[in-house]
Amino acid sequence: MGERYIAFDVETPNGANSRMSAIGIAAAENGEIVDEFYSLVNPETWFAPFNIRLTGITPEMAEDAPTFEELWPAVGPLLESGLLVAHNAPFDMGVLARCLRAYCVDWRDTAAYACTCQMGRRCYPELPNHRLDTLCGHRGIALDHHQASSDSRACALLLLDYLDRGMDVNRFRRMYDFREMRTISPEPQGRRSVR
Repeated sequence: MGERYIAFDVETPNGANSRMSAIGIAAAENGEIVDEFYSLVNPETWFAPFNIRLTGITPEMAEDAPTFEELWPAVGPLLESGLLVAHNAPFDMGVLARCLRAYCVDWRDTAAYACTCQMGRRCYPELPNHRLDTLCGHRGIALDHHQASSDSRACALLLLDYLDRGMDVNRFRRMYDFREMRTISPEPQGRRSVR
């Protein structure tokens, strides 16, 4: 049985990027997408005009949506069921970390992740850039950009494309520290850090 990958994407209500207004998750296993989840999220904070234009999500749309804390019982088990994957993953990991902290959700200290943007640079170096829409256009993947369910599905399909081309995801595996809210280098095999 192959590794399980959890592609996720978050949209944010403003430039602080400390809350979500939507989350999409697509789980991939054995070469196909096997599970998907999407929800608007009530960020309990203000919306910037730029973010409204970008995502199409208004305060009125999110008003009756569940908060991050209310969604966590559904989202948490999905996120921990495989290797986390996102496009420009440090952004999504950072938003997740700030939401966990804001709502005092006790999850894990660290989580492994991989970035499909970094992988795209290696897989398709000839492209002018490696944005999600550029890569999806190149590979013929349908995308409704900045819509979390579409972005997470597209991210999962890109990952599957990379795997089909023989890319080793482990070369792109990083570790995110949720306490420090930053990417840390994976520990070398056989060594433990002393704190």
